[in-house]
Amino acid sequence: MTEDCRPRLLLVDDEPANLQILRHILQEDYRLLFARNGEKALQLAADESPNLILLDVMMPDVTGLEVCRRLKATPATARIPVIFVTALSDPQDESGGFEAGAVDYIAKPVSAPIVKARVRTHLSLVRVDELYASRLQIIQRLGRAAEYKDNETGLHVVRMSHYSAILARAAGLGDRLADDILHAAPMHDVGKLGIPDAVLRKPGPLTPEEWEVMRQHVRIGHEIIGDHDSPLLQMAARIALSHHEKWDGGGYPQGLKGEAIPIEARIVAIADVFDALTSVRPYKPAWEIDKAVRLLVDEKGRHFDPALVDAFIASLPAICAIKERFAEAPSPAERQA
Repeated sequence: MTEDCRPRLLLVDDEPANLQILRHILQEDYRLLFARNGEKALQLAADESPNLILLDVMMPDVTGLEVCRRLKATPATARIPVIFVTALSDPQDESGGFEAGAVDYIAKPVSAPIVKARVRTHLSLVRVDELYASRLQIIQRLGRAAEYKDNETGLHVVRMSHYSAILARAAGLGDRLADDILHAAPMHDVGKLGIPDAVLRKPGPLTPEEWEVMRQHVRIGHEIIGDHDSPLLQMAARIALSHHEKWDGGGYPQGLKGEAIPIEARIVAIADVFDALTSVRPYKPAWEIDKAVRLLVDEKGRHFDPALVDAFIASLPAICAIKERFAEAPSPAERQA
């Protein structure tokens, strides 16, 4: 028997006639659940996880507004979109519904084309959110895989990702792009998965030949992420490929110069170097923040975008707060000292 994969809707109304109207409109395209009071609606939402809820406002005992508030206050049901279906038409009523957490309003008596269009639209938005979330999970897991391969701690990746987001906001890129950079930055060194352990984990200095092998991690990372229609993955691929480019054209792999380097890669380059300098490594102690800042200033116009260095320094209080929040646990030797 073929499984019914149609989206599942929960229809809530204390009037059976209203439920019958909605059933007639929606039953061909969706699996339907029905509730005639608020408590039953809350129970079905928790037990069945519907993709969307059509909810009457004026119900006895528990109103639709209260049902919506309780749904949004419960983690398991908070993400389910709620459309109010109501005879209330006052703007104040609509405002109260949106404040309770609803995504839309449909006025009674309902129109079949409007009901179908609104349901279809909000289910599409849910699918977009779910797709973004799944791609984000892929990025995070590949970033974790790279951490296991490399000697660097996962906290380095956490810190430099937050530094990158802070710098993106300071540079005026806005919250959405800053969030994308936060989530894409952990993939910057995913190409190290393709570098032999003999080179990646070598305790001493690398030979010129070994450096050439190590430098391939940027192209390998770009190939691992690949071409994709997702803006987030496209950004991750650009960061992986270009975070070792230098403002003066002296970086690799393409020798890009100035603003030809993607801005997200210029941002990650500063965040990555700053955290590497101010963290303990097997081959060096952590630098003081002032010393690391002096290096960033010295490298303005050579390694780093001068305007981004200035924005980073202006954001040092927020940077230092992240550094403290995600500080490394002291080593056994440090704890005994």
